[in-house]
Amino acid sequence: MQLSVIILNYNVRYFLEQCVLSVQKALQNIDGEIIVVDNFSQDDSCQMIKQRFPGVKLIENKVNFGFPKGNNIGVAEAKGEYICILNPDTVVAEDTFEKVLQFAQTKTDLGIVGCKLIDGTGNFLPECKRGVPTPWVALTKIFGLYKFFPKSPLFNKYYAQHLEDDESGEVDILVGAFMVMKKDLYLQVGGFDENCFMYSDDIDLSYLVQKAGFKNYYFHETSVIHYKGESTVRDEKYVKRFSEAMQFFYKKHFGGSWFFNLFMKIGIFFFVLFKKNQQKENKADVSSYLLISEEDSFKECFDKHARVQKMNNNYLYEMSASIEVVLDNNSYSFKDIIAFIENSRNKGYTFKIIPQSTNYMIGSNNANDIGEVINLTKID
Repeated sequence: MQLSVIILNYNVRYFLEQCVLSVQKALQNIDGEIIVVDNFSQDDSCQMIKQRFPGVKLIENKVNFGFPKGNNIGVAEAKGEYICILNPDTVVAEDTFEKVLQFAQTKTDLGIVGCKLIDGTGNFLPECKRGVPTPWVALTKIFGLYKFFPKSPLFNKYYAQHLEDDESGEVDILVGAFMVMKKDLYLQVGGFDENCFMYSDDIDLSYLVQKAGFKNYYFHETSVIHYKGESTVRDEKYVKRFSEAMQFFYKKHFGGSWFFNLFMKIGIFFFVLFKKNQQKENKADVSSYLLISEEDSFKECFDKHARVQKMNNNYLYEMSASIEVVLDNNSYSFKDIIAFIENSRNKGYTFKIIPQSTNYMIGSNNANDIGEVINLTKID
């Protein structure tokens, strides 16, 4: 078997359904499998998988083991030569895995491959390529120095700004929302460190792979949506765990420092405070919808709010900023939908997707939004 896709889920039933649907489509030309590891969700995630995706291997944990152990459990069951660690709040294109695997097979020194990630509004997520967070690099992030000196090697390492967003190349650190690597290498370096509950696990794994003599790569030729805010709400618990995670990584690999820990705590406090305020300020008020679909069955739901139009990028320039664009996966591929959202970014619109064979639309209006699911029979 060529590829095993491991999706660790916790209480994101609707995002999981869309994710597995997109992965299923992306594996049509690949000898692959989907493994969903559920960390004791209290919604009907497991029931949904059993009913809609009976061919998916489902592992139902009876406790929440956290990100590292949950993924390690999934990898242990994987049969593929390659594995993909994938967040449930992602959407992949139909050719994502084909492109990534073709790229991976050209590298004799392959460690981990990541790809371009965008949020639910089409904006690039810079954390999909990063540098090792040494004390200096971490401080340039905390105090925003990378924003003022993006071309300087002294300040631009945190987000690997030596590479453009649309330029593939070698990087130090990749994000755990999407990681492709050989299973043997994953096992060789010990997988995710189970002593870390979450947040620094992907940094640690990327660094361990480098220390083992392999190279990590950012691959820009496919875009994956990551509804980043859905996986973790930015609250006080987040602050505590993120702080602990960064201290864990720094102590494990650099020996620890009270000076660094102090500045880390100060920086994290202001960083999360900014994120929480930004989340409140960026809530969009949708006054009408634009349905992009060829299916007559959905048009009745939007008659009061939307003009029905086929996918036409130029038409977006004529719309008011309060319109939410609803893209129907029954009519258009995930690849087309992702490209449409990415090409229409920063024009003031928000986006939702109707996953194939569902009666809801789903999405997120900014990178800090926890996401939204709207029942199509209850649009007001």
